[in-house]
Amino acid sequence: MTQSQKDRPWLIRTYAGHSTAAASNALYRSNLERGQTGLSVAFDLPTQTGYDSDHVLSRGEVGKVGVPVNHLGDMRALFDGIPLEKMNTSMTINATAPWLLALYIAVAEEQGADVTALQGTVQNDLIKEYLSRGTYICPPAPSLKMIADVAEYCYTNVPKWNPMNVCSYHLQEAGATPEQELAFALATATAVLDALKPRVPAEDFPQLVGRISFFVNAGIRFVTEMCKMRAFVDLWDEICRERYGVDDPKFRRFRYGVQVNSLGLTEQQPENNVYRILIEMLAVTLSKKARARAVQLPAWNEALGLPRPWDQQWSMRMQQIMAHETDLLEFDDLFDGNPAVDAKVELLKEGARAELANLDGIGGAISAIDYMKGRLVESNADRLRRIESGETVVVGVNKWQQGAPSPLMTGAGDIMQSDPGAEADQLSRLEAWRAARNDDAVKKALAELRLAAEKGENIMPASIAAAKAGVTTGEWAAQMRAVHGEYRGPTGVSAGQSNKTEGLDDLRDAVDAVSDRLGRRLKFLVGKPGLDGHSNGAEQIAVRARDCGMDISYEGIRLTPAEIVEAAKAEDAHVVGLSILSGSHVPLVEELMKRMAEAGLNHVPVIVGGIIPEADATRLRAAGVAQVYTPKDFELNVIMHDIITLADPAAVAAE
Repeated sequence: MTQSQKDRPWLIRTYAGHSTAAASNALYRSNLERGQTGLSVAFDLPTQTGYDSDHVLSRGEVGKVGVPVNHLGDMRALFDGIPLEKMNTSMTINATAPWLLALYIAVAEEQGADVTALQGTVQNDLIKEYLSRGTYICPPAPSLKMIADVAEYCYTNVPKWNPMNVCSYHLQEAGATPEQELAFALATATAVLDALKPRVPAEDFPQLVGRISFFVNAGIRFVTEMCKMRAFVDLWDEICRERYGVDDPKFRRFRYGVQVNSLGLTEQQPENNVYRILIEMLAVTLSKKARARAVQLPAWNEALGLPRPWDQQWSMRMQQIMAHETDLLEFDDLFDGNPAVDAKVELLKEGARAELANLDGIGGAISAIDYMKGRLVESNADRLRRIESGETVVVGVNKWQQGAPSPLMTGAGDIMQSDPGAEADQLSRLEAWRAARNDDAVKKALAELRLAAEKGENIMPASIAAAKAGVTTGEWAAQMRAVHGEYRGPTGVSAGQSNKTEGLDDLRDAVDAVSDRLGRRLKFLVGKPGLDGHSNGAEQIAVRARDCGMDISYEGIRLTPAEIVEAAKAEDAHVVGLSILSGSHVPLVEELMKRMAEAGLNHVPVIVGGIIPEADATRLRAAGVAQVYTPKDFELNVIMHDIITLADPAAVAAE
């Protein structure tokens, strides 16, 4: 390949959004000035789950893991000074994807943009939310219908927009093997395409197939991950040809963006994460046949908390060096004809086809949610067992733990501190927005939106009209909840066989002994307060506690502190365990501890796990929390021993 034929680099993005729309806008404009070539918008959990910032479940969550967008004014501020007609914007949004896209289109129209020229993506993948991320709202069938609404609307009105981004990223984070990641993602795509096929003329369907994109994860096992991407390319082409009869190769292209694995980033020796991120990026860039269209990389310190702009810049520079300093883009695929690669790709495809056959036998992805969730929990448990036993080496975690302290670590300065006034500021502006809008126009728009949903019409036109009328995110989602109901996903922990983790026999004996002293089986309640849907940690704690013989209560995600305290009292829990990874641990735990005292449950120990800086951990312990665990505490048996000790009447008496 000559220099004149050099490939164009992938879109270079950073996943960003925090505090307020104005603060996020400043960050976007700064990143674009530094060489970023596309935007990737992170929304906060209330926005993702369809609540306004002043809802009871939003407390402590506003602006924490992304930007709050309650209404058209917030979306307007988010993209102030950024011409949307010239931008490629990815929005990581699922349950509220129709609404956020409606707001985006409304802002583009305000800017005078040609809406048909808009380029970007809404993730709009609900199945992975049921399996791994937890920001779902409605049950599967109406959710699938809304996904199809967006796709149908876009192909005629916003034809360059990707209406769905099948996301296997969180499947790997939840423990999926490469074969499971391939199969579950492809099954999701076929479920959506099967729903779309009757909606459009047969001659237009291939174009719609061509707009489906994917968002994947690349882990540390470089060769396997690169082969996985080549397997994705082959299997997608196979499905498009054989299942849907798509003849034109341009509509069968496997188009994907990537964020490399965050699951493997370590709190211990976090400087090593830089190497991990680089190696993982190679898996999705070196093979031209399976090269990502867009890449966003985590920062080296994301296992500690929210990265600073400089940390994100460092990851962006990694991409720029690869794309512009090396000669990677000057060559054809480096792995074509490699026998080891070809053999591994075929092995992965064989495993994925077998899993796809299982899913088809159950009735497809929508019918197989419980099955897939159970498989992910089992796979994740096996992954953790291998790390605990040392079978899987994680440098700095279970091997070579000793070393000089990192000069990059400067106490609280190694992460970005959340703005304590951001939530109050957002609530004030939300109140002002409601006061200034035309209430009659809002009521009319909401009535028309609800009617469209009840009649089974495409909700996109009514959603755009509602956006322009001043409707809020929570009001839009309330109509969807009212029409379709609200869904609670499977936890994946109630069934399954006890695994063969070393040390379980001793722990089971200890649980039996403590249960005898308690007069009944040791009761451990696991709760996830707030809107954080990252349930993997809670699930694995619950599974290990179950395997130790404890009586487990785990009802899944999205509970208020009041609901958890009520459950602790009703079930007479001996120990309460909380999992919060969204950064909202301080307000949520402090509220829960206050309610525990008011309910007469001061004697019940509370433990907390999450990405918790040491200063916050000290504050939580001062509030009465018995133990605080962070990602460095990977040995689940140690945590089980702590729970047993906390529940043991003999240990309490000894104190």
